[in-house]
Amino acid sequence: MAAGKATDNELKLDDSSKKKKLIIMIAIGVVIIVGGIGRYLLLWEDDNTVPTPVLETNAGESYKETDTLTADATATVGMGSALYVPLPRPFRFNVPGSSRDRFVEIRVQLLVRGSGNEEHAKKHIPLIESTLLRMFTQSNADDLATSAGKASLKQKSLVEVQETMKDITGGKVVEQVLFTGFVMQ
Repeated sequence: MAAGKATDNELKLDDSSKKKKLIIMIAIGVVIIVGGIGRYLLLWEDDNTVPTPVLETNAGESYKETDTLTADATATVGMGSALYVPLPRPFRFNVPGSSRDRFVEIRVQLLVRGSGNEEHAKKHIPLIESTLLRMFTQSNADDLATSAGKASLKQKSLVEVQETMKDITGGKVVEQVLFTGFVMQ
């Protein structure tokens, strides 16, 4: 019987040491995880914490820089971030060509700067659609078959939309007319 009691004591000692080892391993794992999270949070930099430089215009007005300055975009700095206003329906129309008429479908989005311009564009979507449809239907299928013709149509459309919005709101509102889909059959 003495031999049976000795083995029971040995088993009890092994179980308690296994439990201690398991607890120590879990504690080390928790310390490593908490340390990693703490280091990540301490070293992590938020872009919003960097102070925004203040620029001065020629008139002495100051504003915060919101976008990267380019030679063409100096007039739009300070107006806000780029927002895209999708027109709800694609434009579908026929255009004459030299050999036959073609069916065209164009999906359009408008690039505007700032939430005020976005609201103006959304408010006047029917007027913008009418202006664009008038411009699109004046085009020729042979011109639209080339990339230069498409670029020319985009530029003419932009000018017309800006003039129309200038008459209504007093500003250009739309910075670019973007073709997000173009199909010609």
